[in-house]
Amino acid sequence: MRLLLDSTFVIDHLRGEPDAVDRFRRIFEDGDDPIVTEIVVCEVRAGLLADAERFLDAFLEPIEYVQPGIETAMTAGRWRAELRSHGRTLSLADSLIAAAAHTLDAAVVTRNLRDFALTPVTVERY
Repeated sequence: MRLLLDSTFVIDHLRGEPDAVDRFRRIFEDGDDPIVTEIVVCEVRAGLLADAERFLDAFLEPIEYVQPGIETAMTAGRWRAELRSHGRTLSLADSLIAAAAHTLDAAVVTRNLRDFALTPVTVERY
């Protein structure tokens, strides 16, 4: 199964949060296919101290980096516009992560259930 790792998951893993560390191990044991996008990498890197970048690099090494295209951007924009018309807000980052998962037929691994529940993507809580 393809699993798009959300920023919350990556941050929790880097902090040594046991549930995230255990789930990351099981991803590989179960033969799942973990992926990240530039949005996730950017969000996580922005919150790191400069000397911690090497830990992010090591975490990302076995993970496929994908850069979705125009279809993903259009989907994210449609979802944001539709939600806004109903008085709801979905951040640009979360809409792009969800749309990437949708386009790539992946589940989003996160603990941010509230925001991703606004989209039709499959969400896996760790």
